[in-house]
Amino acid sequence: MSMAMTSKFIIASTIVLCASFNSLSYAEPDYQPLGKAASDLSQQSEWNLTISPDGNNLPVGKGNAVQGAKIFALQCAACHGPEAIGGSADPLVGEVGSLASEYPEKTVNSYWPYATTLFDYIRRAMPIDRPFSLSADEVYALSAYILSQDGIIDAELDLTEKNLPKVKMPNRDGFVKIYPD
Repeated sequence: MSMAMTSKFIIASTIVLCASFNSLSYAEPDYQPLGKAASDLSQQSEWNLTISPDGNNLPVGKGNAVQGAKIFALQCAACHGPEAIGGSADPLVGEVGSLASEYPEKTVNSYWPYATTLFDYIRRAMPIDRPFSLSADEVYALSAYILSQDGIIDAELDLTEKNLPKVKMPNRDGFVKIYPD
């Protein structure tokens, strides 16, 4: 096909396509929107799952590291490794104190400033294929297991909505730089 014939073909095709698009009528979509608007604030508060560093909005519950180890083996080890030091997903424990080193490792226990963030993240996002599927007791137990691996809490401690916000993470003050006067 010559260059002139190719150009005429492209122009003709463009005209046909433009004419086709101009003749289309724009109908309403044939699908139903998902969900419905919340009718009042009480419905909205049911979905307000934000947990603050001071523990505001933590659900009632409790769990310890022994319980958490069992749940971790079933729900988490496939991605985070059997000792929580990494697999196909990031490591969760270890490397506490490494942030000032040449090769810092940002694990939950070395980097995260608040233990409530751990609870919030597990509840919202884990397991990866079933977020929001764990009970509050299971999330407290998993949090206790992860925190106990680096000695941040005692493995026998029952974590609850009352004591989780009091857990002092190793990097709690690592996000604030104080400059001398």
